[in-house]
Amino acid sequence: MSTADTYDVLAKGYYEGRKYKRGKGYFYSCLLEWPSTLKLLENVRGKRILDVGCGPGLYASLLIERGAIVKGIDISKEIIEIAKNESPKAEFIIGNAEKLPFKNSEFDIVIAPLVLHYLNLWDEVLKEIHAVLKKGGIFIFSQRNPFTEKLKRKKWFFKKFREIEGYFDEDAKYTLWKQKNQKATVVHYHKTYATIISLLIKYGFEIIDCEDCKPLPEAKELFPAKYKTCLNYPPVCAWKLRKI
Repeated sequence: MSTADTYDVLAKGYYEGRKYKRGKGYFYSCLLEWPSTLKLLENVRGKRILDVGCGPGLYASLLIERGAIVKGIDISKEIIEIAKNESPKAEFIIGNAEKLPFKNSEFDIVIAPLVLHYLNLWDEVLKEIHAVLKKGGIFIFSQRNPFTEKLKRKKWFFKKFREIEGYFDEDAKYTLWKQKNQKATVVHYHKTYATIISLLIKYGFEIIDCEDCKPLPEAKELFPAKYKTCLNYPPVCAWKLRKI
């Protein structure tokens, strides 16, 4: 099943879990990934922003509230329909991140939250994002942390622990997602930090900032086990780049 088909199947549950603050989707997105990405964005008033892999429009709503002008693109038809209702002041279209239907130098900022790890090859999407950004424009994206992505659970007698295994194997990983009695398998692709940095430099970006996403303090009470784990093994990292 393609990523588009997966999100078509899971769209309603994916949206409601984040919108109504329940489940692990809310934890990983709203309490873990969002704070870092929004911090890196800083002041967006008056900025033209492209949200690549926009999902159900929740980021668009936040950015419009902060004074930005937002366009969003996603490969899932069902997700786009939800986004249009969630954030009617934004402009949303169905499309592919590897072939962006926008003008050169159209945007001040491009964001791609938790998107790039679904792509095996990043060359085309980085070329496209570079093209639609203005010179000096900002690109912010988040992804699965390359180190914790390769953590394996281990057991030695009565001791349980985790260790990184196969870090240099840039392979695919398959995960079963469940939302509202629907389920689908999602594939994402591991890349080392060195590969990621090399690609960003190759396609004309300067790295300004990068941080491992830390859960908000309120997550400690709502999701105590996940909170504790993510303080030791941050599952997501966020990057801030400038087009040069």
